[in-house]
Amino acid sequence: MEELLNSTAADVTQLKYALDTFYFLVCGALVMWMAAGFAMLEAGLVRAKNTTEILTKNIALYAISCIMYLVCGYAIMYGGEYLLSGITGDGFTGEAEPATYAPSADFFFQVVFVATAMSIVSGAVAERMKLWAFLAFAVVMTGFIYPMEGSWTWGGNAVFGMYNLGDLGFSDFAGSGIVHMAGAAAALAGVLVLGARKGKYTKDGGVAAIPGANLPLATLGTFVLWLGWFGFNGGSVLATSDVENSNAVAVVFMNTNAAAAGGVVAALIVARMLFGKADLTMALNGALAGLVAITAEPSTPTALQATLFGAIGGALVVFSILTLDKMKIDDPVGAISVHGVVGLLGLLLVPVTNDGSSFSGQIIGALTIFGWVFVTSMIVWLAIKAVMGVRVSEEEEYEGVDISECGMEAYPEFTSAK
Repeated sequence: MEELLNSTAADVTQLKYALDTFYFLVCGALVMWMAAGFAMLEAGLVRAKNTTEILTKNIALYAISCIMYLVCGYAIMYGGEYLLSGITGDGFTGEAEPATYAPSADFFFQVVFVATAMSIVSGAVAERMKLWAFLAFAVVMTGFIYPMEGSWTWGGNAVFGMYNLGDLGFSDFAGSGIVHMAGAAAALAGVLVLGARKGKYTKDGGVAAIPGANLPLATLGTFVLWLGWFGFNGGSVLATSDVENSNAVAVVFMNTNAAAAGGVVAALIVARMLFGKADLTMALNGALAGLVAITAEPSTPTALQATLFGAIGGALVVFSILTLDKMKIDDPVGAISVHGVVGLLGLLLVPVTNDGSSFSGQIIGALTIFGWVFVTSMIVWLAIKAVMGVRVSEEEEYEGVDISECGMEAYPEFTSAK
């Protein structure tokens, strides 16, 4: 009988291991699909003459993120024993300790988060940045800047050996600050170094609208991101093989969806009040803002609270986009507002429903993440500017970076013959 019980217990353990590993991989695949969402969203919100280049950036940054996080990023964030494990073969095999899921599944889930952070930068610097300057920054961002701040939060390390953010009451369930605000901080530094697009701001202080070329594509991208976010937040539960974790996953999915819906409705209402029209681009950013707002803590709010949190994010993003334009900070897709401003909001909302966090801890954590990423990103952007330049020429910007950077057009049949 004892032998039978031991055998049954071992079978249950193996089944839980298999289920949690499979769940991790499926959620990672959903988050990977967010790369397609960002690509479609950004391709829809830039002008037609810059579409090929933005798509090239998105697929290249994903590949660079995967390689850099494999070579050194994961080691910096979670432990030196994984350094170069993909090359030497000694880091991502065997059973996890304790045996809950495969270590390689954890790596895969983490690496797609890195790519998400880098994708945020892509849209903010669109239409005027040199392709190879952007890719050079991606190497440093994904291999060092992001893993360092990740090591102080999810990695559990002390900030430069001084204090541990978790011990101060900082909590970020799936990355409103660690992923989204970090990406926005790097984007803001890049935008400040780069400057605004030609013709965006008039001499009298006005703001000229530069509409995107393909709103159906932007809408598709938003729906893809909405779908991928279920893996982003749901996978952060880290397991689904028992009743407690299964219930937690269901709550996270429900709240993630509710927050996005609240963000859309709130952004539409605010846009209607301000502009007298239902602004689609604001609705799209409202959906993403709702998703970012709930990402820091999707497991403890009620469904109604999640909807309200998303609505606050959706309303805030409209005012943030308008404010940044008044400050002459040119962000073609609203990434800094969606992921940065609302990312901070998400962190500050955590203590409302999570007793394990504190407002002081959330503020210290936010300042630490933003300060580190912004300052280091600014240094890297300035170094790249000094070495190879970051901005295309005025003529190349006028003609579109598709031709100058990629040598091809996304919609050649719609251009006039030369």
